[in-house]
Amino acid sequence: MKVSVIYASTTGNTEAMANAINEAVTSAGAEAIFGTADSADAGSAAASDVILLGSPAMGDEVLEDTMEEFYTGIEGALSGKKVGLFGSYDWGDGQWLRDWEDRARNAGADVSESLMVHLTPEADDLAKCQDWAKAFLA
Repeated sequence: MKVSVIYASTTGNTEAMANAINEAVTSAGAEAIFGTADSADAGSAAASDVILLGSPAMGDEVLEDTMEEFYTGIEGALSGKKVGLFGSYDWGDGQWLRDWEDRARNAGADVSESLMVHLTPEADDLAKCQDWAKAFLA
């Protein structure tokens, strides 16, 4: 199974989540494509069996700019794909993630429950990240 874990991070919080998610994916024996939204290959990510995307909430609860650009580039290839969305936030209530879920579903993706962490992920949050990732591989 080929799994892409692509993320954007501004303070390191979403990056910490992505690292924990990638660790779970690779330890389960899946072939992982891991990288940041500003350098990831959209074609390789879109060709994956599972696509896990992460972004912090920015501004008025929107995706980080490089993730917005990356996501827009693969959005048309998501139909029928298993997609998971994750990220961290400081304020608000997670609207950016709910809006992103709606976009992915409207693109035809099979979107499961998203994962969000308030501020810096603690050890229990990172464990949740790993469990969340493993659920995609079952």
